Amino acid sequence: MVFSVDQVPAGDNETDRSGTLSAVLEQQIEHLILSGELGPGVRLNEIPLANRFGTSRGPLREALRGLQARGLVVVGANRGVYVRAISPREALEIYDLRAAVFGLAGRLLTDRVTDTMLDRLGGFLGEMDRLATARDLEGYYHLNLDFHEFLVTSAGNSLLVEQYKSLVNKLHLCRTRGLVQAGGLSVSNREHREMVDALASGDRYRAQEAFFRHVERAKLRFWSTVQDQHDPARS
Repeated sequence: MVFSVDQVPAGDNETDRSGTLSAVLEQQIEHLILSGELGPGVRLNEIPLANRFGTSRGPLREALRGLQARGLVVVGANRGVYVRAISPREALEIYDLRAAVFGLAGRLLTDRVTDTMLDRLGGFLGEMDRLATARDLEGYYHLNLDFHEFLVTSAGNSLLVEQYKSLVNKLHLCRTRGLVQAGGLSVSNREHREMVDALASGDRYRAQEAFFRHVERAKLRFWSTVQDQHDPARS
């Protein structure tokens, strides 16, 4: 990835420009982290990063502070900055919070859902069925993220969206994916269909329960995968 300060819009003054640059740098480094190019535990050395992005270390440090505030990087005992590593136990706690937030999204969305939204959701389900049948794990994973993001953003609550994305981003730091099991994709998409059916019914609490239960089941799939990795005899 090649980045240049010339890509940053000009501000009214140098402070504005520096702030904009640090925000863009934060987004770029976040992308490297969430894509896995910068994995959990990797040290973020300022000089190589500054050279890579063609910038000075000041805005870069500001960007790293922003990522630290959002829980994506941590400062080590030697003052070095590292990509945060999420333990499986921490991931379980994040799943619990995500279930509560996602359940609320389902309840709110029931009051806003339209036939057009339901048609689009049906399109998601059909494509995910195709990917599940083909056992296209990578394709399913990314479309699954898009499906969930569409549901949450359609709920019409910006703070909920912010919290949900923060939780999902933290789960990206725990690289085990609970869906990668025999039959896991089809099971997951059956749960998606239950969620869409609940939305179509107009029952707010049925939708909340379906959304909540989906994340709870994802948590169980995740934990089963973790246990299988630590105890091959279970596989």
